[in-house]
Amino acid sequence: MAVQLTILGSGSSGNCACLETAETRILIDAGFSARQTRQRLASIGRGPEGLSGILVTHEHTDHINGLAGLCSKLNIPIYCNRLTREAIEFQLQSRFDCRVFSTGGSFEIGDILVETFSIPHDASDPVGFMLRTPDGHVGFLTDLGHATKLALERVRAANVLVLETNHDLKMLRDSGRPWSLKQRIAGRHGHLSNEDAADAAEEIMSAGLHHLYLGHLSRECNRPELAHRVIHERLQKIGAGHVKIELTAQHAPCPTLCLERVPGYSQKTLL
Repeated sequence: MAVQLTILGSGSSGNCACLETAETRILIDAGFSARQTRQRLASIGRGPEGLSGILVTHEHTDHINGLAGLCSKLNIPIYCNRLTREAIEFQLQSRFDCRVFSTGGSFEIGDILVETFSIPHDASDPVGFMLRTPDGHVGFLTDLGHATKLALERVRAANVLVLETNHDLKMLRDSGRPWSLKQRIAGRHGHLSNEDAADAAEEIMSAGLHHLYLGHLSRECNRPELAHRVIHERLQKIGAGHVKIELTAQHAPCPTLCLERVPGYSQKTLL
């Protein structure tokens, strides 16, 4: 079977994606309730019982809300770093089967090679992921206040990239949110604006990038059409018309994407 990616939902209230290969099925974050996650998986003909594991970027609620309900009952392993494990277990007051990795390291889950890297966000030890599969490479770059050179370099080879377009700066400034929260969101350990995301996309652009998912949109401080317009205009400006822009949503999964095979792919040559 072809490698399949489904963004089950992305936004300020919950984030979760499913990546499936011939041998492996994983979630990237579990920010919806266990019940909601089951429903969203069922909508693509899947269930949590078949999961090989759950990758966790960081411990904020919109990324771990469903962990207890899924992992405690089904014994699904969680892949996270040490500080994130400690934060999760403290917040949820429960112990989990955590497969701890060192930030910056790589490991395998079945036929998926997982590469991890540090990102700047106000969490214990937040990470991004580059997931290398036989049919394509998928990068996850969300929940970061600014795009570091390290993070951009680690996702440069992505064929599919999930990139944060959290807020429109004007909408954030004009919102009724407390000034301290506005500062946090717009700060260097907060979230990427649409323009920040456009800068990041321009920096890592390559002929191999085919799909760009706009993720983690703020319900109050952004609009899908705004995020799409900013990214589309930038891609047109730099001649990147080969990239398809995909909008994510909080309330429903995106259509499943079947990835294209990568010529000459081998996990052994990448490790």
